[in-house]
Amino acid sequence: MSGDHLLSIRNLKVRFRVYEGVAAAVDGVDFFVEKGETLGLVGESGCGKSVTAMSILRLLASPPAELEGEIEFQGKNLLELPQDELRKIRGGAISMIFQEPMTSLNPLLTIGEQIAEAIVLHQGLSRQEAWDRAVEMLARVQIPSPEARAKDYPHKLSGGMRQRAMIAMALSCNPNLLLADEPTTALDVTIQAQIMDLMERLREEIGASIILITHNLGLIAEMARTVVVMYAGKVVEEAPVRELFSEPLHPYTQGLLGSVPVIGRKFKMEKKRLQEIPGIVPSIFEMPRGCRFHPRCHRMMDICRLEEPPMVEMGQRRRVLCWLWA
Repeated sequence: MSGDHLLSIRNLKVRFRVYEGVAAAVDGVDFFVEKGETLGLVGESGCGKSVTAMSILRLLASPPAELEGEIEFQGKNLLELPQDELRKIRGGAISMIFQEPMTSLNPLLTIGEQIAEAIVLHQGLSRQEAWDRAVEMLARVQIPSPEARAKDYPHKLSGGMRQRAMIAMALSCNPNLLLADEPTTALDVTIQAQIMDLMERLREEIGASIILITHNLGLIAEMARTVVVMYAGKVVEEAPVRELFSEPLHPYTQGLLGSVPVIGRKFKMEKKRLQEIPGIVPSIFEMPRGCRFHPRCHRMMDICRLEEPPMVEMGQRRRVLCWLWA
């Protein structure tokens, strides 16, 4: 493994044994993140993006979750670490911005107490120093009157403010790796730009790496250096961001990019429709035989229905899971 790889995920499989059967949420995912890199993770809801991120910190309850494979971070396999060592990494070396801040914040503690608690644990500061740092972080994420808001409980804040408080908590310990799961979902466009600028400054100042999970391809185009596209629990394409947007190889990636309206795109008088991907994502209990995307693919061939496609290496960090390129 290259010394520049901060995180390497190899053949990650996540299955949930539930009443309905065995659900393969993630099935053989591989990718790595370099030091100081922002990697974008994209795909439709239910494709396994958030499960992959939560697996990195082992936040999935076992049972019902069963994890296989290897997640190597700074030379250690996180799937084999004892819980006491893992707790030192969670919130410190690796932080996560969750998609739903109201379910991630403790309703019994003030916002300032929750941020300060992480700072005391991972940075070794005194309670007063940690509190001052918490107020400073709230100010950095553009929360007005940060001294007063630090004393508020989560239910007193709006959805957008709760999301910013979550981001302040994640950034407070200067993590080496930031997992950002839809970090700007509840924020207006102006605040989105401020938050992304803050995350970019963190990356530049301390060399942090970021895994950005989002449906917003505009954010990916602006922030990411490398993009990993997931579909039905598998990586179907990986490419440098410019190559992915200029020449997507997988039909699913082509469909994703074609469904996004572009400012300045010229439309004829017949009201040209945006491209759409027909059908729906398959059930994780019943994956189709062969290529998982073939029931929705406009370029499907006979072999796509029968055999799973190989991962084809197309260049430096350029690969695609598709029979068209095999």
